[in-house]
Amino acid sequence: MHILSLENISKSYGEKILLNNISLGIDESDKIGIIGINGTGKSTLLKIIAGIETTDAGQIIRKNQMRIEYLSQDPEFDPKATVIEQIFKGNSPEMILMRRYESILEKIEVGDMSYNDELLKLQNKIDELHLWELESAAKTVLTKLDIKDFGRQMGVLSGGQRKRVALASALIANSDLLILDEPTNHMDSDSITWLEEYLNRRKGAVIMITHDRYFLDRVTNRIIELDGAKLYSYDGNYSLFVEKKIERDAIEEALERKKQNLYRTELAWIKRGARARSTKQKARIQRFDSLKESLNTAKKDEMDISVLGSRLGKKVIELEQVCKSFEDITCIKNFSYILLRDDRIGILGPNGIGKSTLMNLIANRLQPDSGTVDRGETVKVGYFSQETFHLDNQMRVLDFVREIAEYLPLANGQRISASKMLERFLFPSNLQYSLIGKLSGGEKRRLHLLSVLMEAPNVLLLDEPTNDLDIATLTILEDFIDYFNGPVMAVSHDRYFLDRICEKIFSYKGNGDIEIYPGNYTDYMERIANQAIEGVIKPEQTGKQNYKNKDEKLKFSYKEKIEFEEIDDVIEVLEQKLLQLEEEMEIHATQYTKIQELMEEKAATEKMLEEKMERWSYLNVLAEKIEEQKNKQ
Repeated sequence: MHILSLENISKSYGEKILLNNISLGIDESDKIGIIGINGTGKSTLLKIIAGIETTDAGQIIRKNQMRIEYLSQDPEFDPKATVIEQIFKGNSPEMILMRRYESILEKIEVGDMSYNDELLKLQNKIDELHLWELESAAKTVLTKLDIKDFGRQMGVLSGGQRKRVALASALIANSDLLILDEPTNHMDSDSITWLEEYLNRRKGAVIMITHDRYFLDRVTNRIIELDGAKLYSYDGNYSLFVEKKIERDAIEEALERKKQNLYRTELAWIKRGARARSTKQKARIQRFDSLKESLNTAKKDEMDISVLGSRLGKKVIELEQVCKSFEDITCIKNFSYILLRDDRIGILGPNGIGKSTLMNLIANRLQPDSGTVDRGETVKVGYFSQETFHLDNQMRVLDFVREIAEYLPLANGQRISASKMLERFLFPSNLQYSLIGKLSGGEKRRLHLLSVLMEAPNVLLLDEPTNDLDIATLTILEDFIDYFNGPVMAVSHDRYFLDRICEKIFSYKGNGDIEIYPGNYTDYMERIANQAIEGVIKPEQTGKQNYKNKDEKLKFSYKEKIEFEEIDDVIEVLEQKLLQLEEEMEIHATQYTKIQELMEEKAATEKMLEEKMERWSYLNVLAEKIEEQKNKQ
């Protein structure tokens, strides 16, 4: 059953058509991911669904008393509000009620007792709606999103922190449809994993824009592609979308070939000197003109740019015992590394730990407190930073790129023009003469990326390249890196991107320590997980216990063997109990005392289930290791 329907919606900005007579139905069980090139109208579509933007044509049908919660790409905030105050600045009835309660409470605390009666009514209303747990829930979500100081003012937070506060506010609100615009930007891997699990458990529809392909794979059950002002719907997650998209492209290419063949036949007829002497001939000429207009002359964007960067000598960049601190925070401590020509390095760690500091040291934007950063004479660094403030909004796109370079040399001896490079990076000819100020945020990021590559660097540093870049551009970047003749270092929380390009991982361990792991992101995560089995740490229900010998033969203890055989049944029982408790809570929704008991029991059951799931993971990895050991004997 549809909870919301868009029927024949159209939307334009000036001459640019974003949506052309599109229709879309959203069911209560849908978890939809919207993908498409930056600037095609994805955020506009979300705003129309949320009721923030109006349409030029068409209608939107919502179910009665439908509640929508919307997280924008750039949330508004009160700079003087604390984190916890900002959480309750939403427009839902619960948020309005909680704000009024806090306001009345402040008046009474300063001695104005005339509000006592209203305070009592508000308290009763909060009791009826079971909102006393809302603040606790907000703090739990904030903590999971790495926001732990609830009393800090919003004005002193970073842009990424403010986005996560807005996300927490949207998540705790009770809504039928949750709309999220780039929720994973500025989040570390742990927070993204938690958000995946949260959205998978959440009841109600979700529609979101994200370019995190693993996130789309693990959360969505439907993909909507926005392409050429039209919507294409695909059932399934991102992996299924890719398969079906290939099928759709193949069909379209086959139709295009048929059109081309027919066009050549009709063109030959026209050239033979056909005259419009009869109605039949006039009709055929009109069909020829229509066919000519309908031909899709724009080829699919394929990456085949083996760019010839600046010559790179034997010596690249060498870091020796580098240390860097800011006030009392140690970002890098005694770090040494020799950067190699073919290095593909991903840098991992929580936000604010010093990943960008390392990049700035390598790029010569910062100087170390001690130690040395020695660069080869031929090194030319291309640095794709998180900021695009240096873009001149009054310049035209093509002029901006031409100022950097008119042509880019290719490895095959040919050259590619600035205009052709723009086309490769999804700026068609009509967009190349637009002012930069009229581009979307994502289009500006794409232009910034292209400007870095047009400088023909031989060392490439990418600081959060996946933020605000669409999947098509990320694919182009990944292909570019495949052909890039020099080292690449990337700070990113995009697990797909790190798996795709990396062969080494630099992992921040806190207090300035950086450990180096071979392989990509998945290899790194497997090594971290296996440490518990291979003798570093062995988690037990009663505490932690170290193995005496790393090479000691692995085996289940008697207790673990019994636990391993029974744990699947135990988890199933706990999951069934949670479903039963949720049903009882719906039945007793008006009985405050009973609902409190059920909520406490539910919280305890959820905690027990989480512990059992951790044990399940440990026991299964151990079982795999034991089996591997047996097979080697």
